[in-house]
Amino acid sequence: MSTRRLGIIMHGVTGRMGMNQHLIRSILAIRAQGGVALSDGSRVMPDPILVGRNEEKIRRLAEQHGVERWTSDLDRALGERKDELFFDAGTTQMRPTLLEKAMRAGKHVYCEKPIATNLEQALHVVRLAKELGLKNGTVQDKLFLPGLQKMRMLKDSGFFGRLLSVRGEFGYWVFEGDWQAAQRPSWNYRAEEGGGIILDMLCHWRYVLDNLFGAVRSVSCLGATHIPERWDEQGRRYDATADDAAYATFQLEGGVIAQMNSSWTTRVHRDDLVTFHADGTLGSAVAGLHDCVIQPRAATPRPVWNPDQRQTLDFYDTWAAVPDNQPFDNGFKAQWEMFIRHLCEDAPYRYTLMEGAKGVQLVEAALESWKERRWVDVPALEV
Repeated sequence: MSTRRLGIIMHGVTGRMGMNQHLIRSILAIRAQGGVALSDGSRVMPDPILVGRNEEKIRRLAEQHGVERWTSDLDRALGERKDELFFDAGTTQMRPTLLEKAMRAGKHVYCEKPIATNLEQALHVVRLAKELGLKNGTVQDKLFLPGLQKMRMLKDSGFFGRLLSVRGEFGYWVFEGDWQAAQRPSWNYRAEEGGGIILDMLCHWRYVLDNLFGAVRSVSCLGATHIPERWDEQGRRYDATADDAAYATFQLEGGVIAQMNSSWTTRVHRDDLVTFHADGTLGSAVAGLHDCVIQPRAATPRPVWNPDQRQTLDFYDTWAAVPDNQPFDNGFKAQWEMFIRHLCEDAPYRYTLMEGAKGVQLVEAALESWKERRWVDVPALEV
């Protein structure tokens, strides 16, 4: 069978996420396996060109990983007709402009989220893609995590019965940068540069909640800037102007209540950096990045409250692991393969720019809730 070339303009891949997850573990891994198989038996081989403003940095990255094509001239790259797809993992503030530029050059687009810093810009690129008839996608990586795929399987099988509630915990301690280097870039803590955990993480929670537990209908959110000063990559002190923690409650379709704590100022005492605990009438489950444990109704212990005696019941021991009955590939790579099949043979694909816009919608509602100290509805989004 034949192999088709797919030219991909990859922008923003010198950053941690773009380089590790999208370039190395997705596109280069797909190339190493011989491309993406289509339904007719043919294959698609990605042919990336790396684009970045820093010529020396982008050249070194290309040479290090054996990528033949690279450039610091985005306009020239967009003008190359043989490259059909534009991918962006750069800064959120630049993304709407870059997506529009790429689409007006006739490119299909795939990008990281958030797709914009506000809903108006997000809907603009959604409408433009529709107007120009271009295929488009937004990264929804957490849906492809093994732990959440197991959670989806439980829900689809009817394990939970009637779903009651979901509790999520995400985060870890990000060092301030003075006596130990921070694990995140300093712009994350500057609102004027598109920083803030609400913008960064509630886009994720929107697609997780919508796809696994029920469509988000309203939100109550309290944000906080717990650490008011930090030190940047050059060791300079700066004022943190963006939120570093968010405490949100969501009302979902069907009466399900979801709570999600997101924090870069918490120390981890749980099984993973993110966990989701779902309770239903017939059973409960807790999922992390890779593992998922369950406790069905018939195997639920019967604890008795007695503060005068030390607890003798080992609660962790009463849960059973969901087995790894299938192999799980890297989540970013799995979605890349799905989008490439959509692009090349029109395979079904639902994670479009509109799904990215829904994430931005929830961010705006959460920020409004925090500012006005009230519940905010999240209406159905249309263009």
